Amino acid sequence: MLGRTLLAVTALAATFAVPAALPDADAAVRVRDTVALSNDDNGHTVSVHSGDRIDVHLVAVRTDSEKWSWDVPAASSPEVLHRDEGHTTPDGDAVARFTATGDGTSSITAHRHCRVTRPGHLCSHLVRTWKVTVNVS
Repeated sequence: MLGRTLLAVTALAATFAVPAALPDADAAVRVRDTVALSNDDNGHTVSVHSGDRIDVHLVAVRTDSEKWSWDVPAASSPEVLHRDEGHTTPDGDAVARFTATGDGTSSITAHRHCRVTRPGHLCSHLVRTWKVTVNVS
């Protein structure tokens, strides 16, 4: 009798046992991450995984007599970072979305140009570059 009871208890315990390691939900389908980049990220390096998204929003700089407007951000290696969308706004901001499509390194760059907002003022011909390096693995 004791043997059958132990056998029944052992079978019952095996039925309710928790596996030592639960399967990783990300192993089958990894949820995409999104990295947001802004003016403050100039000069930084970020690391992402293939399939992740990168959103860039650059804000124009304004003074009483000039506005420094952005052009559309671009990737140096489109085979690593694909630009899904990109545009500028009437107020001089720039917006772009990239998807990491392959392993490697790419930079995202944009340029800021001066626009006169007050008659009689002259802008510098200086062009300022914004750049972020992106490592994809």
